[in-house]
Amino acid sequence: MMSRVQKGLVAGLAATLAIAALEAVNILALKWFAPFPLILANLVGLPGNLAVGWVLHMVAGIFVLGPLFGILCPRLPTDTPETKGIVFAVGAFVVLMIGLVLLGDGGVFGRSFGTIGWLVATHAVFGIVLGNVYARLVARDRRVEAPAGVAPAH
Repeated sequence: MMSRVQKGLVAGLAATLAIAALEAVNILALKWFAPFPLILANLVGLPGNLAVGWVLHMVAGIFVLGPLFGILCPRLPTDTPETKGIVFAVGAFVVLMIGLVLLGDGGVFGRSFGTIGWLVATHAVFGIVLGNVYARLVARDRRVEAPAGVAPAH
């Protein structure tokens, strides 16, 4: 049986990989919006360093947001795990926006409103994957815990 934090780590890994795939398409093929890894690199004072941005993206998604979701999931509003994930991820986006405005380059959004839409959409996808994987792990643990022929207590 996994703890909520461990489930959050696994869910964070899956969600981060899903968003990394979307960002890779944006960076390599579409080139429509400012890449999120570059925004993160700018935030920490290393503009243009894509490698640092990818590392920060992975660390934040897997080791910060995943476990934090595992802890907060039962307290989040809404009924389905996917909508809980969206609420959580959009909240993370709001924190990102505040961080960019207060600590970093808030001008990245003034140059392209499409970037804001892209970030909201990718955060929503992150939340959907995060919530879905987390719920599957919770359901798996409940199936393993319940004796044969007996319904779980909660």
